[in-house]
Amino acid sequence: MNWITNYVRPRINSIFSRREVPDNLWSKCDDCGTMLFHREISDNLNVCSNCGHHMHITPRDRFLSLFDGGIFTEIEVPEPLADPLHFRDQKRYPDRMRTAQKTTGEKDAMLVATGEIGRTPVVTAAQDFSFMGGSMGMYVGNAIIAAAQEAVRLGRPLILFSAAGGARMQEGILSLMQMPRTTVAVQMLKEANLPYIVVLTHPTTGGVTASYAMLGDVHIAEPNALIGFAGQRVIEQTIREKLPEGFQRAEYLLEHGMLDRVTDRRKMREELIIICRMLMQMPPATWGDLPAPGPDEISKPDVGSAETPSK
Repeated sequence: MNWITNYVRPRINSIFSRREVPDNLWSKCDDCGTMLFHREISDNLNVCSNCGHHMHITPRDRFLSLFDGGIFTEIEVPEPLADPLHFRDQKRYPDRMRTAQKTTGEKDAMLVATGEIGRTPVVTAAQDFSFMGGSMGMYVGNAIIAAAQEAVRLGRPLILFSAAGGARMQEGILSLMQMPRTTVAVQMLKEANLPYIVVLTHPTTGGVTASYAMLGDVHIAEPNALIGFAGQRVIEQTIREKLPEGFQRAEYLLEHGMLDRVTDRRKMREELIIICRMLMQMPPATWGDLPAPGPDEISKPDVGSAETPSK
């Protein structure tokens, strides 16, 4: 047995050999191709620091950056029937659901929560495009209704972040029935004189755009978000015309009056605080650790003191 060959050489190679780097430490920007360190992406809210491209962000990560101190309370959503149509394509519908739940760690394509942003109580709902394309099924309908009911009960504005490819085909007509159900939920907010603010993220298409995503009092979109009902290629084939550059993108829709604002994700929190407090007729937010003191709490300096020079 040659101890130099069998022990010393492998030991030296293990010390000086190149260490393997985990695959999830670096991500490539889909727009400019820049390699970004995972901590840099997380600190920048999944926005490319080189070109400003807005990448996918999960509802839970969005809520952690949105709510004060990252503290929020999830709202329970009623569970719908698991497989009402016994749908099967290449896989059974329950199998697809289990795969999506395992991949995302969420029950379904929407997360509902309540908490405070800038000391402003709100109710929020956000869709997860990584969960079966954020498709609108019965659970999403139940989630929006639960969010609206909680907002009415607490007297808070509702902020909804949309991201979906449309209705969920595995639930057929039952998924399309969520369009009128969510419309009724939005009407509940209007009757209670509560603001309904929609933030449209990339992409928001299909039946989601045709229902609750375009029924808000204020519509805000993230930069370059795809927003529309039918796809661009389908429209071109139907009208037999070439569509203009940037059609169905957030900036194009803003220019043509479909949106109120296009706001960078890194500035979205401040934007929502200002809008919510304005619509709820609350005093302006105090951008500090403590709220502004009331008029009775401000003590006037005595005449002749150091604060007020004596005459």
